[in-house]
Amino acid sequence: MKIDYIKIFKALAYDTRLKIMEMVSKETLCACDILEEFQITQPTLSYHMKQLVDADLVTGEKKGNWVHYSINKNTLESLSNYFNID
Repeated sequence: MKIDYIKIFKALAYDTRLKIMEMVSKETLCACDILEEFQITQPTLSYHMKQLVDADLVTGEKKGNWVHYSINKNTLESLSNYFNID
């Protein structure tokens, strides 16, 4: 699969999404837990999460009424390799 670096950087070019990435890099989180950290509505969170999912930075798994998000380690590894970071 080809990595779309432009899409990744566009997704990360927003402070809320960067903070979300930091949160889900530590553990898998329910959208409800992410929502508690921000002064945004659920539809706004869904929009931000769609940008991160579409950029393949996070993955989502529906459990009950909520989606649980986790970091996509493969994409982050590819991003690290892009910059030759060890």
